[in-house]
Amino acid sequence: MASIPLSAGSGPAPADTPFNPAAMPNARKYLIFAVMAFGQFMALIDIQIVAASLNEVQAGLSAGPDEISWVQTAYLMAELVMIPFAAFLAQAMSTRWLFAASAGLFTIASMACGLAWNIESMILFRAIQGFVGGAMVPTVFATGYMLFEGKQRAMIPAILGMVSVLAPTLGPTVGGWITDALGWRWVFFINVAPGIAVTIAILALVRVDKADWSMLRRIDWVHLGSMAVFLAGLEYVLEEGPKHDWFSEPSIAIAAWLSLVAFALFLERSFRSDGPIVKLTPFRKPTFAFACVFNLVIGFGLYAGTYLVPIFLGRVRGYNAAEIGTTVFVSGLAQLLGVPIATALSQRVDPRIIITFGLSLFALGLWMFSFMTPDWGFAALFWPQVVRSFAIMLCIVPSVGLALGNFEGAELRYASGLFNLMRNLGGAIGIALVNTWLGDNARLHALRISEALGQSAQGAQQAAAQLTHYIGTWVSDPQQAALMADATMARLVGRHALTLAFDDVFRLMSYIFLAALVMVPFCKPPPMGGPAPTDAH
Repeated sequence: MASIPLSAGSGPAPADTPFNPAAMPNARKYLIFAVMAFGQFMALIDIQIVAASLNEVQAGLSAGPDEISWVQTAYLMAELVMIPFAAFLAQAMSTRWLFAASAGLFTIASMACGLAWNIESMILFRAIQGFVGGAMVPTVFATGYMLFEGKQRAMIPAILGMVSVLAPTLGPTVGGWITDALGWRWVFFINVAPGIAVTIAILALVRVDKADWSMLRRIDWVHLGSMAVFLAGLEYVLEEGPKHDWFSEPSIAIAAWLSLVAFALFLERSFRSDGPIVKLTPFRKPTFAFACVFNLVIGFGLYAGTYLVPIFLGRVRGYNAAEIGTTVFVSGLAQLLGVPIATALSQRVDPRIIITFGLSLFALGLWMFSFMTPDWGFAALFWPQVVRSFAIMLCIVPSVGLALGNFEGAELRYASGLFNLMRNLGGAIGIALVNTWLGDNARLHALRISEALGQSAQGAQQAAAQLTHYIGTWVSDPQQAALMADATMARLVGRHALTLAFDDVFRLMSYIFLAALVMVPFCKPPPMGGPAPTDAH
């Protein structure tokens, strides 16, 4: 193994020797980055890998329909809290020990989820899994920027952007395959072997910074607690709000109030604490703030778009999980196609030009979805999915460069945590909003269609009579035939109303992406390759 400067306590290098990436062979840097990127993939795919297996988990644990949703919500709430906290822990523990602990505990939590004996134990283990796994997400971004310089940095946002996009996209499909083949518990057991491998590889390979264990004695617990209540409360409101008519449900109203109060306390401690666990100083740079808004919008489009298409196929077309997976699989292929193109462009073209093209193309893809009919299937959805999925890499790669290219050392870690937090918040906000829009617009269109049928009563009556006559050819009871005809008409109205609601939602999302273009001229791109990376201390 090549001799490089090591962290304190992990080799003979002097304690004040700074990390010098130029002294590390490229092969080892690529290996470290690949192992950490795979760890990130594990953490991100587990957000959605259980989505296709929730019915089996519910049956296996004898859970109620309201309880089973917490298998997803608990993971998301806990992960959201860890992502900004990871920067503090990376300084205190070092990248090596934080990432190894995160991967190891994630593996243990995965095993515990697979062994869960009731829904309460499953929710607890999922929360632990999300919390410990969340540290891997921002840490790999910051480490990538520490390892690589110059044009090599262009691959970081491309590869990690691909991981961030592919993992939640493939999650339900992979989870469905595993559940069908081996049972739902193997959705969690499948993490054990790769988790152990990642943990061992990190301990053997990673030496990029020094630990400062004394920081753990100076944790501002009020700051940490307020951040946890703020983010977890916000995630709870966004997840549960659309299901329970928002603030008409007392628990949601209480969670929203607690989250707001905690946010105010979090801001107060961020500016006044002697040892804040999250530093907001990266927001002093306007380009970073704009890049975070871009990531919020990108997360909105990525997660909401990924969520809407399977919902349409299931509720309108009646597809099963396998048919949905086959239809949306083209999205992953289009994303892979966008990676080398986005990487090449990022080395030659102003990132503001790339993100302008990416946001515009993403808006176009969403707009193409807004012409859906109840008969759309694989062929009709092919090009809208390709355009939208290809564009996502042209959005992510330049936004990562704009966000992180001007930072180094400890500030790079905090910037990475805040930036990645924005993508997850955007996804949570996006799914909550599209669920609300979908329900409201579906009811509105159903009323309009019913009104239109009432105004042309003769045509509606003729259609109902023809349908009744058709059903009567194989149902002997005329009254039953009439009831079945009415039910069929109601389903047709509901199906068309829901399709029109999907069209409205995709159109609104396209407007949001076009509106984000207003911020592009105000961004100042970093110099090619960004500042030279230095030791975190």
